[in-house]
Amino acid sequence: MTTKHHLLTTGLKVALVTTVMSVAGQAAWAQDGKTITTVVKISGIPWFDRMETGVELYAEQHPEMNISQVGPASADSAQQLQIVQDLIARGTDALAVVPMDPGVLEGLLRRAIDRGTIVVTHEADNQVNTMANIEAFDNAEYGTALNERLSECMGQEGKWTTFVGSLGSRTHMQWVGAGEENASQYPGMELVDPNNESFDDANGTYETAKEILRKHPDIKGFQTSAGNDVLGVGRAIEEAGLTGQVCLVGTGLPNPSAAYLDSGAITAIGFWDPQKAGMAMNEVARILLEGGELEDGMDLGVEGYEAVSVTQGAGEGKLVVGNGMVIVDKDTYAERLF
Repeated sequence: MTTKHHLLTTGLKVALVTTVMSVAGQAAWAQDGKTITTVVKISGIPWFDRMETGVELYAEQHPEMNISQVGPASADSAQQLQIVQDLIARGTDALAVVPMDPGVLEGLLRRAIDRGTIVVTHEADNQVNTMANIEAFDNAEYGTALNERLSECMGQEGKWTTFVGSLGSRTHMQWVGAGEENASQYPGMELVDPNNESFDDANGTYETAKEILRKHPDIKGFQTSAGNDVLGVGRAIEEAGLTGQVCLVGTGLPNPSAAYLDSGAITAIGFWDPQKAGMAMNEVARILLEGGELEDGMDLGVEGYEAVSVTQGAGEGKLVVGNGMVIVDKDTYAERLF
């Protein structure tokens, strides 16, 4: 069975607890098998809504376990920390965490592991206190691929900038860092005002993008990282009448991005399927819960993770890397709608 968890907010105070569970639900938590809880960066946005479909599907495949997903109401590492702390106190058997900021969680995850909780992470290959970190692909290769698509659109010259969900987001900083390194081979490309923090807020990204367009009226490109960034920047480009003149390549999902891809405000999007990532995280957590080993080349039974690379991670845990990178544009995104 699965149990939904939500955040309660009252005024300025965020109650970082799960919804009050029924007596039956509380009994199930303790008695009906092992519990795996996925903790995402933020609830209620398309990226992590899609991940939840994977968690729910995995729960259907493993009815003997209690499997669910929870996340903060906003992209706030302190809120996520409190949620994880609450789950550890409640005795969840395994945590599958997508850290907003890996460094913020290090101490708490160490305590969780020490008390016997299985801990796996995603999008955090620098996380020391995890038993396994799962990546959909090599992050440097992904950032390079995004920037190469951007540079192609820009004709390898002109001003460009970058957006990240937060400066503490490991993968986002890797992607834009690899993008910057790729662009260095093109002398005509000039990076300006890099690493704008969006906190995965499309409206906030829109406002920042408008300011950048005002400050740099000759800018030619944006490389973005958080799932909602392309929506905010695409809106700003379209409203400014710059579709076809300013290039935009970033992480996003096909369905939310479709209108801007069709109009040309978004040049291309890169992604991996969050549904499959959610399932892969839970499968690794299940394997570790059952005392299994993670082996190089193993099949997790999830598309994009059929022959994963397993190497030593940043700490004592393993780094598990799949082959799930996808980049689509106006002509190809319809093949990837979900």
